Amino acid sequence: MGAPDWTRPTIRLASAGLLPFAVPAVLTATLWALPGDPAAIICPPAICTGGAELAARWHLDAGPTGFYTHWMTSALQGDFGNSWRMAQGTPVGELLWTSLPVTTALVVLSALWMASPAVLAGLGRLPRAGDGVLRAAGLAPSVLLALLAAAFVEIRYGALSHDGFPALLRVGLASLVLALADGATSQAVSATRTVLSEEGKARYLGIATLRGEGALSNLLPNVLPTLAGYWRGRMLHLLSGAVVVEVILGVPGLGELLWDGTLLQDFGVVLAAAWAFSWMAACLLLAQALVEVGVVAAVRYVPARVVT
Repeated sequence: MGAPDWTRPTIRLASAGLLPFAVPAVLTATLWALPGDPAAIICPPAICTGGAELAARWHLDAGPTGFYTHWMTSALQGDFGNSWRMAQGTPVGELLWTSLPVTTALVVLSALWMASPAVLAGLGRLPRAGDGVLRAAGLAPSVLLALLAAAFVEIRYGALSHDGFPALLRVGLASLVLALADGATSQAVSATRTVLSEEGKARYLGIATLRGEGALSNLLPNVLPTLAGYWRGRMLHLLSGAVVVEVILGVPGLGELLWDGTLLQDFGVVLAAAWAFSWMAACLLLAQALVEVGVVAAVRYVPARVVT
C-alpha cells in the first residue's frame, strides 16, 4: 500500500484558512485602486461633510495596509464599526448577525431541495422519466422565477408581506427558486446519478459482493471525494445566486445587505457582508477537505483482511 496522498486536502485546508483574509484584502486593494482619495469616494465633499473625521475614524488615512490591518484586527474581535450610510450609526455587527442566519437558512433549505432527488437518483429510486420534468422546471432563469414569487407574495399579502408567515414564505419561495432555476436540481440529479452508476460498473464491486461485503460501503470511498467537490460547487452556486434572489424577493439576508451597502457606497457594510460570504465559502472548502481526509484515512487504515 503506497503512501496516502494528502496533497489535495492540504491545499483545500490552506485555502479555507486564507480565504477570509484574502477577500477583504482584495476589496481594500480595489478601493485604493479607484481614482481619487478613498475617503472622498465614500464621502464625496459635494454631498457629504466630515470626510476627514471619517478617514481618521476608519484609518482610511493610514493607507491600504493600515486600513486592512485595523479592520481585520477589529473584525476578528467582532467589531465591524458603524454603518456610514445604509443605517447611519448602527453597528455593522448587528446588521451582519441579523442577516447571516437568514442566508444560512435559505442556502441550507435550497440544498435540501436539490439533495433529496439527487440522493434518490443516485440510489436508483428516482425514475429517469422524471428527469425531463426537472429539466423543464430548470429552464427558467432565477431572475424570472424570483420576480414571479415576489409578485405572488406582494399581491397576496400586501403591506404585511414582510412580517410573520409571509416573511417565512419569502424565504421558502426563494429557496425553491435557487433550487429549481437555471437547471440546478436537474444537473445535481444527473451528476449524482452518473457518478454512482459509472462507479457501480467497476469490477471491484462484483468481487466485493461475492465476498459478502456491501456494495455501498465499497463504493462510497471512491465516489465521496468527487461528490464532495461537485456539491461544494453547487453550494457556491447557491451562495452567489442568493444575492440576486434575496434582493428581488426582499429577503433580509447577506445578499440584500451586500447589495444595499454597494448601492449606498457603505464600504464598512460591504466589507462585513463579503467577509461573511468568504467564511461560508471557506467552510465549504473545509468540509470538502475533511471528506477527502476521511476517505484517505479510511483507505490507509482499512483492516488487513479487506482487499482493496
